[in-house]
Parts: sequence; structure tokens; C-alpha cells
Amino acid sequence: MYSRKIDDQVLTFSASGWTYNFLFVLYDFETKSMWYPMQKGMGPTGIGGVYADRTMIGIPSTETYWSSWKKTHPDTKILKGRVWE
Repeated sequence: MYSRKIDDQVLTFSASGWTYNFLFVLYDFETKSMWYPMQKGMGPTGIGGVYADRTMIGIPSTETYWSSWKKTHPDTKILKGRVWE
């Protein structure tokens, strides 16, 4: 999990339509920079544009199964279709 905030600017990402090493290259709408999502031991890294050679900062996260999460956080709600469950 990585922060999409760099230099006090929040970036909005989308797939660029390009791939490199079988991964989608990301694009941010705010600066039109291109981002390679996986660098060994690093977060997504700018490969072109304003943020070339910049790396996104990791943020704490948990990878788990939904059943485990729900057991630990029973009040969690998710959006399924257009209905909260």
C-alpha cells in the first residue's frame, strides 16, 4: 500500500494503456507522470514526467482474508453493488 500524496499534492492514478515487463504502467492525471508499479524492494516509481525518479512512500497496511477481517472487525461495512452490507 502506498500513499498517493507527493509534495503535498494528491495524485489520481489510472492505467496508462502501456505495459512494461507484463505490468500496467500507471499515469497520474495531475502531472501526467508515468509510474512503474513494481520496483524490486521499492514502491511505484516515476518513469516519466514531473515525478520521474520519485518513489511513492509505503503506508502501513494489512493483507488478510475477508472472513478473518470480519471476525476481528464485525462492524465493517462494504459497498456491494449499490447496497451497504
